[in-house]
Amino acid sequence: METLQATFFLFAFVPLVNPAPPLQQESVQFYEYDTDVSMGSLTQDYEMQSKDVRKDGTNVSLDTSLMLQRDDSQLDVPPTKDTNLPTCLLCVCLSGSVYCEEIDIEAVPPLPKETAYLYARFNKIKRIAASDFADITTLRRIDFSGNRIEEIEDGAFSKLLLLEELSLAENRLVKLPVLPPKLTTFNANQNRIKSRGIKANAFKKLTNLAYLYLGHNALESVPLNLPESLRILHLQYNNITTITDDTFCKSNNTRYIRTRMDEIRMEGNPIVLAKHINAFSCLRMLPVGTYY
Repeated sequence: METLQATFFLFAFVPLVNPAPPLQQESVQFYEYDTDVSMGSLTQDYEMQSKDVRKDGTNVSLDTSLMLQRDDSQLDVPPTKDTNLPTCLLCVCLSGSVYCEEIDIEAVPPLPKETAYLYARFNKIKRIAASDFADITTLRRIDFSGNRIEEIEDGAFSKLLLLEELSLAENRLVKLPVLPPKLTTFNANQNRIKSRGIKANAFKKLTNLAYLYLGHNALESVPLNLPESLRILHLQYNNITTITDDTFCKSNNTRYIRTRMDEIRMEGNPIVLAKHINAFSCLRMLPVGTYY
């Protein structure tokens, strides 16, 4: 009887000395380099904390080789026109291109003088000043899509003689600025622009303009004096109620053909295009829109 009790006693305590299950074994922590970060939980900690790391690198809490090392002493340097360092810490500068996307900036940052391409999409910029590009004459492309721009100072783009592409889509503009002369693509989709916010000759002298996007605004009419160079014109989902025989064509010249125009979109406007069929006599293709 004593032998049986002893045997039962041994079997009852065997699980206490067996190795831990696999899941528990994997949780054993190993330390290296005298840090407080365990290798067993490094991946999980990195994934959780990297979500809180700001793109300017100022909120980095892990001191490991997995995180980008930055000189914190440089982050306090105020942006000035004498140095490019703050902008290129905040943004990404690569051989003439500056990427300042989704970093919540509220103004255009100082740019390196050799900047040719600026991408500042999805920020909180509300205003563009004439001084923002006064010294940057090398710009060829600017993209301010997805900001909160309500105002653009007169002359903000006037010195950008090389600028070919400009996007102001998804902002809060009610009028258009004066555009630079060599522009080939202009995108102002999804703003609050009304016809009175576009000057009569806003596009007349833009002889290189091929792509014009003004969809999803509040236009009551098609802009006047569209250049012959236009290939694509988007006016969908505005409030256009009328067009004339001179909107796209020339009523005094029945032989006139607008040879370069490939696409006009006018769907979503309160206008029946079939009532203005003579307005399209010079086009190779009818506009997209409602005809009955």
